[in-house]
Amino acid sequence: QVQLVESGGGLVQAGGSLGLTCAASGGTFSDKAMGWFRRTPGKEREFVVGISRSGATKRYGESVQGRFTISRDNAKNMVYLQMNSLKPEDTAVYYCGGSLNSVPPQSAPDFDFWGQGIQVTVSS
Repeated sequence: QVQLVESGGGLVQAGGSLGLTCAASGGTFSDKAMGWFRRTPGKEREFVVGISRSGATKRYGESVQGRFTISRDNAKNMVYLQMNSLKPEDTAVYYCGGSLNSVPPQSAPDFDFWGQGIQVTVSS
């Protein structure tokens, strides 16, 4: 059973930066596309970024394009999300997801494994 654990969330001022980490255990990490989603109260889970198994293909949600960067280290079973130029509207619970697809889907139902989520709060 694959387990995903997010870390690195917290409170940051608008314009600041924050990095999230997702550690995977169980199963084979390198055979999964990975992604980050976020959810705010009353809304569905929103696609943020995704990365293919090899790391060669990355997909970004429109709202974070140019500000967020995803990367992965298959040797360490880790995926990273670097968030720069943060805005108050980036405030959400961020979830790490794993998909058995080779390229990252952009729809939450297409992901097979999820972390428990971590809070990111951006103050104005």
